[in-house]
Amino acid sequence: MINKDEFHHLNYIKKEELSGSMEGMRYMLKKASGEEGDKLQTFIWPGPLNFAKTPEEKKTVMEFPFTTEGVEQAADWLNEQYLQNKSVWEEGKRLI
Repeated sequence: MINKDEFHHLNYIKKEELSGSMEGMRYMLKKASGEEGDKLQTFIWPGPLNFAKTPEEKKTVMEFPFTTEGVEQAADWLNEQYLQNKSVWEEGKRLI
């Protein structure tokens, strides 16, 4: 599980995409600019493939405010998605 109290990567995400994995669930956080300002796009998908090789229909995206609080919300969402879809992530983990 992601510890949101230690998941402070906003300054990194301002310049680069942040990707990682958690027991078969892959994720990526990136800055997205739009008409309403910057947003934090958070993607999840099952392993073993990387983001570019994974079919779009296997990816889920959620947007959060591009703030420290938004990064914490993203960490909470990642943890929720991990717990709710554990069987999907386990399947991806077995394919590695």
